[in-house]
Amino acid sequence: MKIYNTLTQKKEEFIPIEEGKVRMYVCGPTVYNYIHIGNARPAILFDTFRRYLEYRGYDVNYVSNFTDVDDKIIKKANEEGVSSADISERYIKEFKVDALALNIEEATHHPKATEEIDGMIEMISNLIDKGYAYEKNGTVYFKTRSFKGYGKLSKKKIDDLEAGIRIAVSEDKEDPMDFVLWKPKKEGEPYWTSPWSEGRPGWHIECSVMSRKYLGEQIDIHAGGEDLIFPHHENEIAQSEAANGKEFARYWMHNAFINIDNKKMSKSEGNFFTVREICEQYDPQIVRFFMLNSHYRSPLNFSKELMEAAKNSLTRILTAIGQLQHLLDSGALSREFISSDEQLIVTESEALNSKFMDAMDDDFNTADAIAAIFELVKLSNTNCNGDSSIEFIKIIHQRLINLCDILGIKTTKEEELLDSDIEQLIEDRQTARKIKDFAKSDQIRNLLLEKGIVLEDTREGVRWKRS
Repeated sequence: MKIYNTLTQKKEEFIPIEEGKVRMYVCGPTVYNYIHIGNARPAILFDTFRRYLEYRGYDVNYVSNFTDVDDKIIKKANEEGVSSADISERYIKEFKVDALALNIEEATHHPKATEEIDGMIEMISNLIDKGYAYEKNGTVYFKTRSFKGYGKLSKKKIDDLEAGIRIAVSEDKEDPMDFVLWKPKKEGEPYWTSPWSEGRPGWHIECSVMSRKYLGEQIDIHAGGEDLIFPHHENEIAQSEAANGKEFARYWMHNAFINIDNKKMSKSEGNFFTVREICEQYDPQIVRFFMLNSHYRSPLNFSKELMEAAKNSLTRILTAIGQLQHLLDSGALSREFISSDEQLIVTESEALNSKFMDAMDDDFNTADAIAAIFELVKLSNTNCNGDSSIEFIKIIHQRLINLCDILGIKTTKEEELLDSDIEQLIEDRQTARKIKDFAKSDQIRNLLLEKGIVLEDTREGVRWKRS
């Protein structure tokens, strides 16, 4: 298996630190709103890569964090007159709703930044003791030039970065390129007590600490969107390697951006879409399938036309699987054992299975892997019918299901609930919320989501619709 390593800018044979085990860290969302489709791409892609690694027999420790203290969270909390914790907890729940709809598996660990403050203070203190950081007026800065490898991920040079940068009069940086590890509180902000000031951590230190706690000082794969290469991941490397004295991550993986109708997604352009909004028009499985139709390192263009194409393509796959299931359920297949002609088709299907695996082994090329599935669909449509043997149909059917399962594509539809059942479950959820039984409330919401029912809490009450 080969992975393109951003650090070396080439494909490398994947060799984990510990045989049979993979330590993987994926930067998660800042939870101040519903996730948009740009957030969904890495979540879907790296979930798929994790699934494939597990299929290959690896024990994957998969960590994805929640940044639950941030300027955007604080701003939204102040606008709504609630606490930052209220905002972050609300949107962590909403993230989990969207993740469940997109069939993204729960991470092994989903740490929150606010629950790891002690570890951050410890690492910052260590960096100060080692001469990599310093404190000025309650703010702690990392001395970027003290880390000789700075820029090795992004291929940026400190002197080039410094050109044109000026230190503001109010700043106490010794060097323009130094970055914040800890900052004092401002009016109306959440804060924690530290040796330097009552305040909160800088963004970059979070992932270094959470990665070390849940995966150890060295990890196999660190992943995220390409916008994180600099400065976030570059700063993570500097902090972690300075503090731990060893290589931080062996392989760095980054997915490319999503464009909307060939334009960069932004609120100012009016082309900003949340996953929730897209799933009002398309089944979440279509969204997932669409994301996998392009190689993860290639920019992905989102448009109505391309989503419709993805819908039609996925329907073709699911229809083929459904037809095979119908043949098995109908009782029309009278011959039990496979014929010599069918055995030749099975051998051909095995070659397509290998083609799928070869594509995934080649830097997780999901686009080529899906192409192999379509070849298998064509093979099925051409050769599977009422005259086929039961064993033959079972082999082709299971092979299609297995390949879709690796990609996280559901091949069966949940039995639809009656409207009356939905209304009763919503009433039960409301009762649970009134008595503050939030575990039961979330359980009911997730059950409805698994059945294709999306809830929306509004001031007028709960609205629901089928996805």
